[in-house]
Amino acid sequence: AKCICYGCLMNSAERALAFQCKDDWLYGILSLPEQDTDKGLLIVVGGPQYRVGSHRQFTLLARYLAKRGISVLRFDCRGMGDSEGERRTFEDFEDDLSCAIDKFFEEVPTLKALAIWGLCDAASATLFYAYSDPRVTGLVLVNPWVRTEQGVAKVYLKHYYLKRLFDLEFRRKLWRGNFSFITSVQSFFNITADALTGRNQIKAASNRMSSDAASLPERMFYGLSRFEGNILLILSGNDFTAQEFLDLVKGSPKWQKLLTSPRVQRYDLLEANHTFSQQRWRDQVAAWTVAWIESW
Repeated sequence: AKCICYGCLMNSAERALAFQCKDDWLYGILSLPEQDTDKGLLIVVGGPQYRVGSHRQFTLLARYLAKRGISVLRFDCRGMGDSEGERRTFEDFEDDLSCAIDKFFEEVPTLKALAIWGLCDAASATLFYAYSDPRVTGLVLVNPWVRTEQGVAKVYLKHYYLKRLFDLEFRRKLWRGNFSFITSVQSFFNITADALTGRNQIKAASNRMSSDAASLPERMFYGLSRFEGNILLILSGNDFTAQEFLDLVKGSPKWQKLLTSPRVQRYDLLEANHTFSQQRWRDQVAAWTVAWIESW
């Protein structure tokens, strides 16, 4: 299908794309700079999202990069947003990514370098795929999802419940007898089951992991260690998903060694939450992304 130009921006333009992945049609938006470009960014969407992103982050990111000479494609994987097909978890994005990259290079034949940008489980999905595709030369991993039952329990215990012990209002509840231990325990287990992506997605991912020889963090390490391109790691300071990733790294010498490689660049946005809900946080992430791509 031909691309339909539906709007223009200052020094950039946007096109709607339609392309096939097996028997399903996928839809996305291609943001193009005014001049021909040799660098591109593919934004992968995970979780309960579509190509606009929370707080319009993916739309704004794509337009920001296009105005600075970088082509960007953001699209809906099968079963999400406008795209056809059955909904799938981040464990099964490989075909979607391959077809999207095919279309990207078809539409922008001047491309020589391509990075993939993923938030949360979309970052995890890119690690399963990127090392197998030589066209991918860079990865932007934002608050990577390394969720395990043990990991999420540790995070909530360490970064939520223990911190509450030092909270003045919490201690007042204890003193007045307004704190229910049983209710708190129930809340802990409910939160760990429902955290961020919802009970159904966690269950599906857990079932998939249980059938594989390696855990999710092990398979992510496998993919990252075999990827030979540049890596940008961005972590939010006010986010349990990022904290779980950091706890994993702190407890693993092999992860620490991998992330201290010269090809890995890391930024921490200490006040930001998981989806960068404030404009200044989104702007900072966009600026880091542009500077990183322009550096190679």
